[in-house]
Amino acid sequence: MSLELFLVLGAGLLAIGLFGALTQQSVVMLMMGLELMLNGVIVAAAAFWHFLAPATADGQVLIVVVITAMAVEMAMGFAVVTAIFRARDVDMTDMAADLKE
Repeated sequence: MSLELFLVLGAGLLAIGLFGALTQQSVVMLMMGLELMLNGVIVAAAAFWHFLAPATADGQVLIVVVITAMAVEMAMGFAVVTAIFRARDVDMTDMAADLKE
């Protein structure tokens, strides 16, 4: 496997996530698109560290920290979406826009 293949995979995940985040109206689908975008960045970063400095573990530690932060962020996001849905029966981004007032 070469670096270019991993970068193409990362770019593909980023593009699919961007398309999903921009076209979906459901908050859950929007969050899934953001998750795919972050996974694309993680794949590209891990590939760079593997091919540029395979002897050091700095890149691996950073990737694990980013994945952990991403999991916590998505759990909090789903908790907020669930709370908004239960309180106001809102599950679309357009309907949630009036909550800021």
